[in-house]
Amino acid sequence: MAFYRKEELLDMGFLHVGDNVLLSNKSSYYNCKNIYLGSNIRIDDFCILSAGEGGIRLEGYNHIACYCSLIGKSKITLKEFAGLSSRVAIYSSSDDYSGSALTNPTVPEHYCNVISGDVIIGKHAIIGAGAVVLPNVTLNEGVAIGALSLVTKDCEEWSTYLGVPAKRIKSRKKTLLEKEKQLKQ
Repeated sequence: MAFYRKEELLDMGFLHVGDNVLLSNKSSYYNCKNIYLGSNIRIDDFCILSAGEGGIRLEGYNHIACYCSLIGKSKITLKEFAGLSSRVAIYSSSDDYSGSALTNPTVPEHYCNVISGDVIIGKHAIIGAGAVVLPNVTLNEGVAIGALSLVTKDCEEWSTYLGVPAKRIKSRKKTLLEKEKQLKQ
């Protein structure tokens, strides 16, 4: 896997580039001026980060595995230690699927009814392979989303969710908080 050098990232015009930032040169980055990259970030091959007006903010210690997409007009935030497994899709905008408006970006805006809203992936949240997160959703601290789940609503902290739509199935351990303390010492 080949990663951009820090100088190359700065030339691309990212809003901020922290230390130890590894971005695959086989991924696509749009509107870099609206993308904040904290320290200790890794983005693997074939991802798409397309920042709208709200931007994308990766706060640190974030891993985005191959084939993920973060797309939309509103803000997408990954708090510290949040991670995405392969093929996760996070949308801060979505077309109206009710049939009351036209859809897709080739149609003038006034004929569409795009739904937009911030998406926040909380500290220590993890999202399993193939999961989809829709606009206006907060995954609070410590949330775990199972593979192939569809997240349409906010998720309680330190809980595990699974399914379509995603439902809470159990609590999640907090043992990892001690390891975070050790790492930051």
